[in-house]
Amino acid sequence: MLKYLLEKEFKQILRNQFLSKMIIVLPLMTIVLFPYVTNQEVSDLKLAVSNHDHTPASERLVQKAASSGYFQLSCATSTYNQALHAMKQGHADLILEIPQGFERDLYRERTAKTMVSANSVNGIRGGLGSQYLSNVIAGFSQELREETNMASKAPVAGIPSFGAHVRYRFNPTLDYKVFMVPGLIVVLLTLLGCAFTALNTVSEKEVGTIEQINVSPVPKHLLILSKLMPNWVIGFIALAFGMVFGWIVHGIVPAGSMGTILLFTALYMLVATGMGMVISNYSNTMQQAMFVMFFFLILMMLTAGLFTPVESMPTWMQRLTSLNPLQYFTEAMRRIYLKGSSFTEMLPQFLWLCGFAAAFNAWAVASYRKSA
Repeated sequence: MLKYLLEKEFKQILRNQFLSKMIIVLPLMTIVLFPYVTNQEVSDLKLAVSNHDHTPASERLVQKAASSGYFQLSCATSTYNQALHAMKQGHADLILEIPQGFERDLYRERTAKTMVSANSVNGIRGGLGSQYLSNVIAGFSQELREETNMASKAPVAGIPSFGAHVRYRFNPTLDYKVFMVPGLIVVLLTLLGCAFTALNTVSEKEVGTIEQINVSPVPKHLLILSKLMPNWVIGFIALAFGMVFGWIVHGIVPAGSMGTILLFTALYMLVATGMGMVISNYSNTMQQAMFVMFFFLILMMLTAGLFTPVESMPTWMQRLTSLNPLQYFTEAMRRIYLKGSSFTEMLPQFLWLCGFAAAFNAWAVASYRKSA
């Protein structure tokens, strides 16, 4: 009996030209374009300089900031108020103020001060921009210390000389796309698994074809299984497209086992399709299903750590995210892609997803109303 139900579902999917196109278009849009849209890297910051010193040391600092690759010198002003006015007009993101006597204090007192002002209307841009500029100033200070030590052939008293070598593990280039692509693959599988299951079932309600099956002796669990299995296949096809696009366009490949990815994907598709089936059981029209589905999907994506870390959320919100299956699959995919984590290291995430899969599919069977 299951064989004939599956044959019906696959034929119905193949006849739907829109659905077959979305299986290719949705991964293409999600994996190829979205990493550039969601990019949180900050560059091309407009820098206003208020240099009151006009000495070789101050000019050298300005040139070092301009050549760092992060800043564009938008204007040079004689007073700080003029630079602040430029920031208010949107012509500057940061202000570097170099006081008079900067070079004199640097070589006589062994210390000098500069002031950095950042436009923090956009907190991320202002915070990262000021951090970049502070790093440039710190690098400039380190260069002067090394030059002073070399000139004196011995470390200068009171000026400690040391170096630090930073190693960025798992993402050496600090490329934001490496962090985003695994999460976007999770979003892709969620949309396909949940949305297609819900809309496909509700569309049969609207046209009335599902009533013919409801009056047949087909058991509920077989009917629901026949609805879910084709979407599992679609999920694996979308996973293949997503991983291939991520490799070809962004050069991102998983550092971990492909078998672990397939295992977690198979389990998560049970969660996503089960959730879609539950939504379809309580919806009579496609409009109702779409509203309910996108309401929950938006909440899940915003609280899953896709764009902002869960650890930065309030404590009460962090507790609520434990009920979000999207969070566990996102964490697992990023660990596999970036760290190459093994299955045993992600056993807690796997067990949580097992619980969600059992709960949603049991709920789907219990809530389905089949008229005799």
